[in-house]
Amino acid sequence: MRARLVIFPIKGRKWCFSKSADPSTVVGSESALPSPTLKHLWKKLDLSTKSIAQNAELVADFVSNKMNRAWINLEKAPVGTVKNKIYGLGLRLLTRVTPSEVFLKSISKEITKVEISYPTSLNPRLVRRRLRHIALRGSVIHRKYFFGSLSLLPFTTALSVLPLPNIPFFWILFRVYSHWLALKGSERLLLLVSDGSKSMDLPVAAGQGKGTIFYDHSKHAVHSSPSLLWVLQPSEVLERLLNCNGNAGDGISESVVSDICKAYDLDKKEVLKSINSL
Repeated sequence: MRARLVIFPIKGRKWCFSKSADPSTVVGSESALPSPTLKHLWKKLDLSTKSIAQNAELVADFVSNKMNRAWINLEKAPVGTVKNKIYGLGLRLLTRVTPSEVFLKSISKEITKVEISYPTSLNPRLVRRRLRHIALRGSVIHRKYFFGSLSLLPFTTALSVLPLPNIPFFWILFRVYSHWLALKGSERLLLLVSDGSKSMDLPVAAGQGKGTIFYDHSKHAVHSSPSLLWVLQPSEVLERLLNCNGNAGDGISESVVSDICKAYDLDKKEVLKSINSL
């Protein structure tokens, strides 16, 4: 699976990292399937032949499915009900999730190649170095927070004896799952954009080889070899959109953000969150 990453500066040394939406994703297809049960999960788990990581992924997928269905039910709740108020609280809590975490979570294990679009004014070596940095930093941070959140689960579970919805438990459970996805996304991204990826065990699509990574030291290098796991694509369109910004010293304007998001199928809310976090 191929993914397009869009990278551009926001203000000074602050950059935005985002992933274009996957057009093959069908919204609501998951909710149409039967809800998995613990019995089905137990049948899939095989402690004798599967590794701990494989079983952990099965559990993570099961939790993800359950949480997505519960969130959809809360979203459909009538206005003024307890479920609707919990949904509103959840939206406020989600604003605390950093844009970098959302970006890393979008790098799934199915991605076997990344195309990196960036303004032509940026040096491609710097772009790739910054991408490796956010992946390496994310793997350290989200591993720490994953185990930290996991250690809080037993304490929040004890609150289930109260005659109220155990919101702390579900929030901590979500944070555990979110940090797990961000951790795996960090490791995946680091594997994809590293020179050593050609010697690692990385599944690739049929007809694609890992090959040798070639690097053109010119400022506007374009990597077009099908054997590469990462391809740098300097974008004149992105450069032109950024140059339309009125006052670059104060960061890019919301109108420029809208144009960039439309051109590259980005999540406008997350891009604006990156700007507002300055």
